[in-house]
Amino acid sequence: MDHIVTVQDAVTAFADFMEPTNAELDAIEQEMPLILADVDLLDAQIFVIDRTPTMLDERRIRRARRRVLAAHRDLVNGLAEQTGGAA
Repeated sequence: MDHIVTVQDAVTAFADFMEPTNAELDAIEQEMPLILADVDLLDAQIFVIDRTPTMLDERRIRRARRRVLAAHRDLVNGLAEQTGGAA
């Protein structure tokens, strides 16, 4: 008969290595304006999901889409400047 044992030690033995590196945290911080703009767009879309959007709602969604595009452009241009390439 085989005994079933816990593998908790084996699973958590590498927990320190599972933390994000400084480079990964820097990348997340660099992408944060785009992430926040995406959240604003989702908020605007969710707000009107169960009703007909008013003219004000449509403007809010358009502004949020423009912010997403601008944040994406800024992120890509910033990455291109860092690598020395053109976007």
